[in-house]
Amino acid sequence: MDLRPLGRSGLSVPPFCFGGNVFGWTADEATSFALLDRLLEAGFTFVDTADVYSRWAPGHHGGESEAVIGRWLKARGTRDRMVIATKVGMDMGEGRKGLKAPYIERAVEESLRRLQTDRIDLYQSHLDDAETPLEETLAAYERLIRAGKVRAIGASNYSAARLREALTVAAREGLPRYECLQPEYSLAERAGYEAELEPLCREEGIGVISYFSLAAGFLTGKYRQAGAAAGRAREARVSGYLNPRGLAFLDLLDEVAREHGATPAQVAIAWLVARPGLTAPIASATSVAQLDEILGGVRLALDPAASARLEEASRGTLKG
Repeated sequence: MDLRPLGRSGLSVPPFCFGGNVFGWTADEATSFALLDRLLEAGFTFVDTADVYSRWAPGHHGGESEAVIGRWLKARGTRDRMVIATKVGMDMGEGRKGLKAPYIERAVEESLRRLQTDRIDLYQSHLDDAETPLEETLAAYERLIRAGKVRAIGASNYSAARLREALTVAAREGLPRYECLQPEYSLAERAGYEAELEPLCREEGIGVISYFSLAAGFLTGKYRQAGAAAGRAREARVSGYLNPRGLAFLDLLDEVAREHGATPAQVAIAWLVARPGLTAPIASATSVAQLDEILGGVRLALDPAASARLEEASRGTLKG
């Protein structure tokens, strides 16, 4: 498998990253282990999670996903084969949030313990913290890198202006820079990334791993009418696309999928994999069959004419 550089970090990753938000939430531990086993068996070694996953679920406190991954790594003895990415900064309750140095240094120890590892390959600021100087945050990461606890750092949900400012501070102060950006990006949601973040990342050689790569399931084609996602974990997000333009785009996605002997989800993933400057789309699955479908999309090559049709029909956002 061709690996791709993750920015200038020295890390190389496959062109797909499994989204670990489901572990211990919509995928129980046995299913999570089966998913990770299949991922590795297929030659994919990149997993993204966060300390806050899955605090939103009833009875959860955060850390559930990391803990499942940690138990799998220990049970299978696979730590050295995997690239593990996690995040810090979202609200964990009881004042545990943000990117101040003392909190980062506490949170990383908790993530390392749950993951049952001595280092995190990619440690990401989950959300910008405007109240904490960038110098303080990056200096905390520098100490973690020097200690061998973190290999590279990234940013998630940053604006182009704040990412550029962080890069400037890192260069000026001799601190580590964000080598990866994790933005929302898909065929259904393009404007936010493409307008300013994409050119900045390409200019600076920053890796990009997109989340909601299937628009919370909308691009699978399973939801086509109001109420179709009722009761599902991402009902509110999917419903925003159930409008005439979004539904017309699903028809086009169906057409392209038929032409390629593929599924709509595979076409949506293939388009992202081929996007210049994008390192790896992130997507999750709650069954091995779903994962196999996604991996088929990673291997799918779209013909140029089909890509152009998708490009034209999906500009901006498909939300109503």
